[in-house]
Amino acid sequence: MAYDQEKKITQYKAFGDMAKDLVYLVTGGCGYIGEHIVRLLVAEDYVKEVRVFDIREVDHIKNLSTASTTVTLVKGDITDYNHVLKATAGVDVVIHTAALVDFLNTSPYHKMEAINVGGTENIIKACLALDVTYLVYTSSITSVGPNTRNEPMLRGTEETVYSGKLGLLYGKSKASAEKSVRQANDRSTSHGKKLFTCVIRPSNIYGEKTQNLLESYIAAKSKNGRINYLEPENVDQCYIYVGNVAWMHVLAARQLQMKPELLGGQVYYSYDDTPVRQRYKLLYELYTDIDPRIQLGSHIPYWKMWLIISVFNLIAFLVSPFWTLKPFMNLGILNYMVTTFSYQTDKAFRHFGYQPKYSWEEAKIRTCKWLKEVI
Repeated sequence: MAYDQEKKITQYKAFGDMAKDLVYLVTGGCGYIGEHIVRLLVAEDYVKEVRVFDIREVDHIKNLSTASTTVTLVKGDITDYNHVLKATAGVDVVIHTAALVDFLNTSPYHKMEAINVGGTENIIKACLALDVTYLVYTSSITSVGPNTRNEPMLRGTEETVYSGKLGLLYGKSKASAEKSVRQANDRSTSHGKKLFTCVIRPSNIYGEKTQNLLESYIAAKSKNGRINYLEPENVDQCYIYVGNVAWMHVLAARQLQMKPELLGGQVYYSYDDTPVRQRYKLLYELYTDIDPRIQLGSHIPYWKMWLIISVFNLIAFLVSPFWTLKPFMNLGILNYMVTTFSYQTDKAFRHFGYQPKYSWEEAKIRTCKWLKEVI
């Protein structure tokens, strides 16, 4: 362990000697993962500016500037190439997190495709036009599966072959964007340089500002402190703290500059030491730290939730000429929740020395602190 730590310090010093005063662009930097990445980047002494490109402005992001690192907000639309081109000018590294995250299909697919796929193609095009040579892309496990047949994947790796039509439209859009990013690796820029890209593929994320964590807590409290759940007890999925997802992006972006031939074109699953493999057990671990009276409730059978969703869809269709009902769940999400889909890998450690920045205990403390503040 001491050797590993010494090796990491040596690599960090080597990178510091090689690269200074870098300008990073974080697309979607006012969003969930993006903000956590920005917070980590401003602490890195080789970063001169973190440029945040987002369709909305969040004032507190500007306050993240430090004595040595400036945070600059650039408001713009990822689907407008001129906006993207302006934001990318003078940038050394792009971390592209901007996306329309819509698991419930409340937006038409063409809109999701325009943002998630078209926006990514705009980023690639701008990098090539402006000689930006490093691009890290935030993908999703839903870009792999589960498929519409709900076939499981148990503790797979980045090399595991899994096929079939994707069950979520969001996953379909992320798969298309991921493919574009990987194909862009090693392409020549307008002045003969090379663009190097890699992909970070998170799974189920928890932590500060995770909206569904807050919603589930409120729901549990409304049911006399009971966490009712859909997942079978034997379902196996991966959960990772948002701070570690962000840290993996920061490390990948750094090492992509040092070892472009190794990281270029690669995809990496996000992971840490979060021990739970079922969502309801994660909720129980977190919520009992806030309120020890919280208990596990009843398992909701698949058929019952399927019937509720089907009845809701029928009612929504009947009233659609008059108003739009917002779905609480759909069959795609239901099938995702009850399907084993997990991975087990150390590829990020082997390729760029990734180790979680936050332990499970620290992740739990930080998440619960945020929940207490917003409840």
